[in-house]
Amino acid sequence: MESVDDRISHPGAVSRYLPLIAWMAFISLASSASFSASNTSSVIGPLLKWLFPNASEETLIFLHFLLRKAGHFLEYAILGFLAGRAFSNSPKQSVRKRWIGISAGLIIVYALVDELHQSFVPSRTASLSDSLVDISGGITALLIFKARALKTRVQTSAK
Repeated sequence: MESVDDRISHPGAVSRYLPLIAWMAFISLASSASFSASNTSSVIGPLLKWLFPNASEETLIFLHFLLRKAGHFLEYAILGFLAGRAFSNSPKQSVRKRWIGISAGLIIVYALVDELHQSFVPSRTASLSDSLVDISGGITALLIFKARALKTRVQTSAK
């Protein structure tokens, strides 16, 4: 049986898990009041007005909404990629065999906990639809990651 010291000092453990942990910390930061719709509109709003000077206020509000949803999708797609990268390359065979389930579980739990956290932030609102967008982004990235891994495996075995 491996000791905790053996698992932590295993070559590549830091490079495998640190990016994942750092990104999860960033997601938590992005759930703060600083990234609320009212705060991001002060940055995104002027940019949208510059890009679309003839757009109505309703159109600009809708575009801001779409950008925020795309942001949710993208931040969890990155989480999915980093989770897939970390768990599919684990030195533990049991983790490698179940990497997609472990990664998907992490994405789902983190998305739901993230929205729960936002319910306690006065300038934020918790939304199940945001969780579904988050989960969709993460699962999409996992499926792409798995497809690329299968393609690489097929190409390697064909040589």
